[in-house]
Amino acid sequence: MTPITEVEGRRLSLSNLDKVLYPATGTTKGEVLHYYAATVAGAILPHLRDRPASFLRYPDGPGGQLFFTKNPPPGTPDWVHTTPVPRSEDQAARQVMVQDLASLMWAANLVVEFHTPQWRADAPETADRMVFDLDPGSPATVVQCCAVALWLRERLAADGLFAYGKTSGSKGLHLLVPLEPTPSAEVSAYAKRLAMEAESALPELALHRMKRALRPGKVFVDFSQNSASKTTATPYTLRARTEPTVSAPVTWDEIEACRNPEDLVFRSDGMAARLERYGDLLGPLLDPDRARPLPAGAA
Repeated sequence: MTPITEVEGRRLSLSNLDKVLYPATGTTKGEVLHYYAATVAGAILPHLRDRPASFLRYPDGPGGQLFFTKNPPPGTPDWVHTTPVPRSEDQAARQVMVQDLASLMWAANLVVEFHTPQWRADAPETADRMVFDLDPGSPATVVQCCAVALWLRERLAADGLFAYGKTSGSKGLHLLVPLEPTPSAEVSAYAKRLAMEAESALPELALHRMKRALRPGKVFVDFSQNSASKTTATPYTLRARTEPTVSAPVTWDEIEACRNPEDLVFRSDGMAARLERYGDLLGPLLDPDRARPLPAGAA
């Protein structure tokens, strides 16, 4: 029998709570739902709110079928907010917005990674943040990503911009920069320029092109997620990896001190302690007073 629970006045059916989603750690679906409800709801919801959400679904765990969806899933309750989104192939396209605890738990019950764009629903294609996805090509690891991140931090600071880091929850590192509202195309052009500068300054380490033949041992500075059509893993989302790893905010001290890939691996069972110690390290992304303009002529 599927248990029914009430969340903020909404009735939810929560299914298969004993199902093991992460065999490596024995983590069950019930534990995943508890992670979102009890551990990170207060931290993740501000980063989801007012942004169209995309879902990478993995209902049978990371070893099962994975599929990405932007459209509201069949059976989406009428109380879950949706918003129109620009999508050239579908003028009537809509996406879910995870606005509250009830919709967070409804989505988490589908077993998803949460992904969001760099813009809000009320200003499509106008970014309020910039992202660099630092993706290591083996044998490079997150250790090399940290070296590139430190270079980017200083380069951004020279243009009056502040960067904040989080793990991807997979192999790499994300840098996020709060911006005054700026057309996504301009942000993408500026981010590409900095990625090219990183490759020029760190030729043995950084790469701005995705070509696989160039990737081994280097860090791909992926600027493309600044495109209005792209999304990035939302802070605090669990990832569909072997273990329940989290796309977790990190301090610059942690980035500077990283000497081993395991130094920047954070799992669901460790996030309560990190939130108690640090609060939301990405809170500045939500503070309009922290936003800065791109430098004049940057694009």
